[in-house]
Amino acid sequence: MVTLIRTSFELVEPRAEELAKHFYAVLFARAPETRDLFPANMEIQRSRLLRALVHVVQMVDRPAELTPFLQQLGRDHRKFGVIARHYNAVGYALLTAIAREAGPAWTSPVANAWTEAYGVVSAAMRTAAEAEHGPASWLGRVLAYRRVSWDVAMVQVQTGQPIPYRAGQYLSVETPRRPRLWRYLSPANAPREDGVIEFHIRAVERGWVSRAIVAHSQRGDTWRIGPPMGRLSINRQSGRNLLMVAGGTGMAPIKAILEEMSQYGENPRTEVFLGAKNFTDLYDLGSLRQMSYSNPWLNVVPVVEDDDSGSGAEKGTLAEVVTRYGAWADHDVLVCGSPAMIRATVSRMLVAGTPLDQIRYDPFTMD
Repeated sequence: MVTLIRTSFELVEPRAEELAKHFYAVLFARAPETRDLFPANMEIQRSRLLRALVHVVQMVDRPAELTPFLQQLGRDHRKFGVIARHYNAVGYALLTAIAREAGPAWTSPVANAWTEAYGVVSAAMRTAAEAEHGPASWLGRVLAYRRVSWDVAMVQVQTGQPIPYRAGQYLSVETPRRPRLWRYLSPANAPREDGVIEFHIRAVERGWVSRAIVAHSQRGDTWRIGPPMGRLSINRQSGRNLLMVAGGTGMAPIKAILEEMSQYGENPRTEVFLGAKNFTDLYDLGSLRQMSYSNPWLNVVPVVEDDDSGSGAEKGTLAEVVTRYGAWADHDVLVCGSPAMIRATVSRMLVAGTPLDQIRYDPFTMD
């Protein structure tokens, strides 16, 4: 099954855009009520579908890692109002779209393999969704908004009741200026009893939601927030010291984890490498340094790609600087940042000798 799925997907992946368009055309024709679950502009949604599909194909032979992801995805889809019969419509649309793009390569064995795989995927998502009895989403009010640079803002949102996320996880948000367009953001603080969550948002190119948040957020805005996702966390049982590598707004989940760690009496020695293009882009370095002053187990190392003379920062990419310090074979490693930054850093650390099973990162985001 795995071989048939991967080889057939390799054939259709170059036509992924056409596949996504046909998928949604079939889905909306077969289940017209699902059209109201999506935004008017489907470009981002098609991209997210393809990333999800690629991720499932990559992980199809690793159920121990794939199943928790699917369970989170099932719980997350409750916020859209997805119900059981929608899964059947999605399966029909997906197989129809792949068959159309695969052409003669869509043989009976290939069709059976995809049917079986989708059955596993939908069963995991539906079971998790049906077992979840908490809210499908939470409403939150913007308490504070601060633009720290031309493309980065910090926003504090307070929900009516605390969201049960763990430090290091991410949440989906829907804002009033981009209805039905969801953006995944990592809280920059550990869970609080008052329900206040701080988000760090960078306005990315063609980022409909992120650009609207950074440019137009106001106190009093109402956000809708989905359930927590992601498995980034520290392993307190390993006995190893910690290395954390964060690029840009990837410092947000790292900051949340450090805040949670500071509530413990003892912690492993923790090195944090915080990277950006230039020193001014290290927008929250001050607060992390302040945290290190009161926690002797924590050391923060700023890293910049451009030459900022006098800043005291290490020069180079995060991947270059971190591996310059060694292989970190005796550390647990957390990596947060853009997909490109994660790929570059993890790849270079593996070459340097860091054990793969000691590196943690969220391999999939839908941003």
